[in-house]
Amino acid sequence: MSERVTIFLEPEMKASAEAGQHNFLAKVEAVLRGGGLSVHYANEAERDEPFEGRALVHMWPPMSADTLVMRRVYAYPFWAIEPSDKRWEWSVAGAVFDPEGVNGSKAARFVGNWRKRLFGVAEARREGYVYVPLQGRISERRSFQAASPLEMIEALLEAESKRSVVIGLHPKENYAASDIDALEKFEHRFERVSVVMGQMEQYLPGCDYVVSQNSGAAFFGYFFEKPVALFGKIDFHHIAANVHELGVEEALARVPDMTPDFERYLWWFWQEKSINAGRDEAEEQIAVRFKLAGWIA
Repeated sequence: MSERVTIFLEPEMKASAEAGQHNFLAKVEAVLRGGGLSVHYANEAERDEPFEGRALVHMWPPMSADTLVMRRVYAYPFWAIEPSDKRWEWSVAGAVFDPEGVNGSKAARFVGNWRKRLFGVAEARREGYVYVPLQGRISERRSFQAASPLEMIEALLEAESKRSVVIGLHPKENYAASDIDALEKFEHRFERVSVVMGQMEQYLPGCDYVVSQNSGAAFFGYFFEKPVALFGKIDFHHIAANVHELGVEEALARVPDMTPDFERYLWWFWQEKSINAGRDEAEEQIAVRFKLAGWIA
């Protein structure tokens, strides 16, 4: 009897996978079955029950050393399969980006096509403001952060005296009244500070640069060639001003004038270091992840 891999999914995603309608999971299943393993889909709620064996989970922490985590890499059809749910522990985070190894014209076409797909006709501009996309728990400094989000904003306002600052709240986060009060105090102290809800698509193309913990909005800023200062650990840190490496003052001093090779980087990150489920070689890329884990030969 073949060894079984249990794939834990949210109900809607599970139904799609079982019906063969989820492109990425269909390829995952084909690779596993081709490697001599059986596949069973389970509801996410069943993760709380005693479990032994190999498991693949969607975005959740691993259940054991025999668990792998799959997660979308910021946009479909790009995926990762990793032993950790923490993006900064993924293999790409420790890889070295060499722009010389990427074809520039190919990367330019790729990025141009994806910018249109993601943002339509929006074009990069520099309108004299810094965009600060927030996530949740903004008064707390977590283990992967060099400072709390509120401390990050304070440091930015101390370092940046010329530009306006647009602070973007995440539309899917629930902010405590004390957090909203703290942000409103920034608005009262500084006329050049404004707090908005969401609207990434409006503010990202026109900013001069981005300051963030590790928001996906900072990654999408690369499509508009926006330099980024990161206060949190993340997988797309290679071309950013990384506070964990440079310190707060140096990172904020460098970021406005940084000009990395954004197009080559995006090609490398998505096409070489992620699984593109839309490409013919996706199953080969998936098989590499399972071979590294020792699941298939």
